[in-house]
Amino acid sequence: MKKRLVIKVTAGADAPERCSQAFTVAAVAVASGVEVSLWLTGESAWFALPGRAAEFELPHAAPLPDLLDSLLAGGRVTLCTQCAARRDITEKDVIEGVRIAGAQVFVQEALGDETQALVY
Repeated sequence: MKKRLVIKVTAGADAPERCSQAFTVAAVAVASGVEVSLWLTGESAWFALPGRAAEFELPHAAPLPDLLDSLLAGGRVTLCTQCAARRDITEKDVIEGVRIAGAQVFVQEALGDETQALVY
């Protein structure tokens, strides 16, 4: 059975190091062949919108747009339903490949066999 990693990132520009760590760990896991599901919640919800990742800056960190692109290509990226609603973000607003889903889906993913869940 393939190992899976579910990562919930709650931080955005408000906590750039924590945000960058979540995206970096997720991208490295994808590159290592791990099945990855990255959840954008809280302030990271904004990265579901086109161009927002490009606005993120952190010295000595991999560019967030590159990390996000690798996750969209090799993993799954989900925007929290409630987080999207609080920010007036709809499915028509998000980057292609980003889905919007709620807590029930997160719980199903996090409790899967061979799954490790991390929260940043």
